[in-house]
Amino acid sequence: MASQGNEQLFKGIPNLQDAFIVIIKTAWNAKWVDGMEKACKKVLKAHGVKSTSIIVPGAVEIPFAIKQHYSYTQGKHIPDAYIALGTVIQGDTPHFDYVCKYATEGILQLNLSMDVPTIMGILTVNNEEQVKDRVGGKHGNKGEEFAITAMQMISMNRKMIQGWK
Repeated sequence: MASQGNEQLFKGIPNLQDAFIVIIKTAWNAKWVDGMEKACKKVLKAHGVKSTSIIVPGAVEIPFAIKQHYSYTQGKHIPDAYIALGTVIQGDTPHFDYVCKYATEGILQLNLSMDVPTIMGILTVNNEEQVKDRVGGKHGNKGEEFAITAMQMISMNRKMIQGWK
């Protein structure tokens, strides 16, 4: 189910049969994150893109895991993109604000420092109802969008490397 209002995102999906994506996902809020991962992998597989997943405890740990994976794959099979998957739900304390800030700033730094894109697939929501709406509810499954975004960014990155030929 494509997310409403994003029809343009799903048009012109590039052919990336040789692409490889690493999904870094959180163990925290697993029932929601697993649902996004399943939708993400379904879209990737339908387009012939290979993927693998790595689990980390929470959203703050995602940028570290991506950085380490990228560092250790230098000279080997570097992924064409990373997808960061997680769900952070507002609670009664400011912890939510810190987790969201650190995770998003970490992903921003990865995008500015690495040669491959990292897709921000961490839902930051006020309540569980908003998660339901975004993981198979009235807003579709955001995992699909994250997969499409990754493929589009890989295509754009390859065009830039080839000099926009």
